[in-house]
This record gives sequence, C-alpha cells and structure tokens, in this order.
Amino acid sequence: MSNELLWFGMLALNFSLILVAYKVFGAVGLIAWIAVSGIIANIQVTKTIELFGMTATLGNIVYATSFLATDILNERFGSKLARRSVWIGFGAIVSATALMSLAILFTPAPDDAMSGSLQAIFSLLPRITVASLSAYVIAQLHDVWAFDFWKRRIPDKLWIRNNLSTIVSQAIDSLVFTTIAFAGVFPFRVFLEILLTTYVLKGVVAILDTPLIYISRAIRPVLGNDLISGSS
Repeated sequence: MSNELLWFGMLALNFSLILVAYKVFGAVGLIAWIAVSGIIANIQVTKTIELFGMTATLGNIVYATSFLATDILNERFGSKLARRSVWIGFGAIVSATALMSLAILFTPAPDDAMSGSLQAIFSLLPRITVASLSAYVIAQLHDVWAFDFWKRRIPDKLWIRNNLSTIVSQAIDSLVFTTIAFAGVFPFRVFLEILLTTYVLKGVVAILDTPLIYISRAIRPVLGNDLISGSS
C-alpha cells in the first residue's frame, strides 16, 4: 500500500477517534486527545517518509488534529478551557519525555531485545521535545487567541474563524518546530522540503477538518460535561 493511501487512512482514523472521544467523554475526551496527540506526534515525527514526491515526517496529522480539538473546545466551552487544555498537553509532553529519557538510562538485561530500539527512538526525543514544546505553546496559544478573536467579530462564520486561526497557527508551528528540530540535521534541501511539506500537510488537515467542527455542534456527549467547570 502506498504512503499516500496510508496518509489518507491515518487522517480518517484520527478524525474518527476525535469524534468518538468527544461523543463518549465530552470535553474531557478532547482534552485527553490533546495530551495523547502531542506524545504520539513526537514519536512519529522521528520517522521521515516520501509523500507526494517530497520528503516529509510522520506526526503531522495527529499533531494537526490537536488544533481541531482546541477549536471545538473554544467553540463549545470558551477560550479559558481551550487555553487550559493547551497547558495540559504541554504537561503531558514534558512528562512523557522525562520518563522515557530516564527509562533509556537503565542498563538492560542480557537477554533484552528492545533496549536498542528504544534508545534509537527516545534518544532523539529531547531535541524533538524542545522543538515541539516551543512550537506547541506559541502556535496553540495563538490558535486559541485567534479563534476567539474571530469568534467575537464574525460569530456566524464558523468555517472562516476555524481556518483563519488554524492555518496561520500551523505556519507558526511548522517554522518554529522544523527550525529547532531539524536545522543542521538534514541537508538544506531536505530541510526545506520538510518545512514545506510539514506546513502543507498540516494546512490540508486544517481545511479538511472544517466539517468536523460543524458535526461537533450536533454531538451530545454520552457522559456529558459535568467534569468541566469554570470553562467560560
């Protein structure tokens, strides 16, 4: 199966999981998704692939969908809860990085088969995490601010505020993350390809997720939102 087909399959799976998380757990499900997506994206991004004729990294889809989750929170529950979810995601990434950085320091048993693989993946994680956290905080907080800004000025144009806030935020995120994570790691041509594809792929996700934010308006969570308070 081609990478392109797998990419679209992964996109559909991510969108489905977000809707399921919101349908079952409400706002709590979206907050959990933001935390999980940040951790998964930091692992997936260590793998480079050929996609649509260009070099790209994995992790673009799952990370981009965290912006959809904050936009749904912003739309349904207000900017205060959306900002709080950003900081929860930040804490999840820091915690995962700290725990895995410590884990690879343990001396493996003689018959251990996984230590080398973990070392290969998670020894890269600190630099990736610095890049991710820097981009994450700047871009996500901009997205929350911009969504709320356009929500107050064009309250009847959900698709405009969703795309205006997310597409600009994705540009900020891609520039900050790619520069910190990959500058000097790859040849300059590959670096530019990764920067371009990172932004283009995240932009595609941002445009394609527009129907989902409308669908979220009609969803009534099974467990309700009683765990959320003070979210206005």
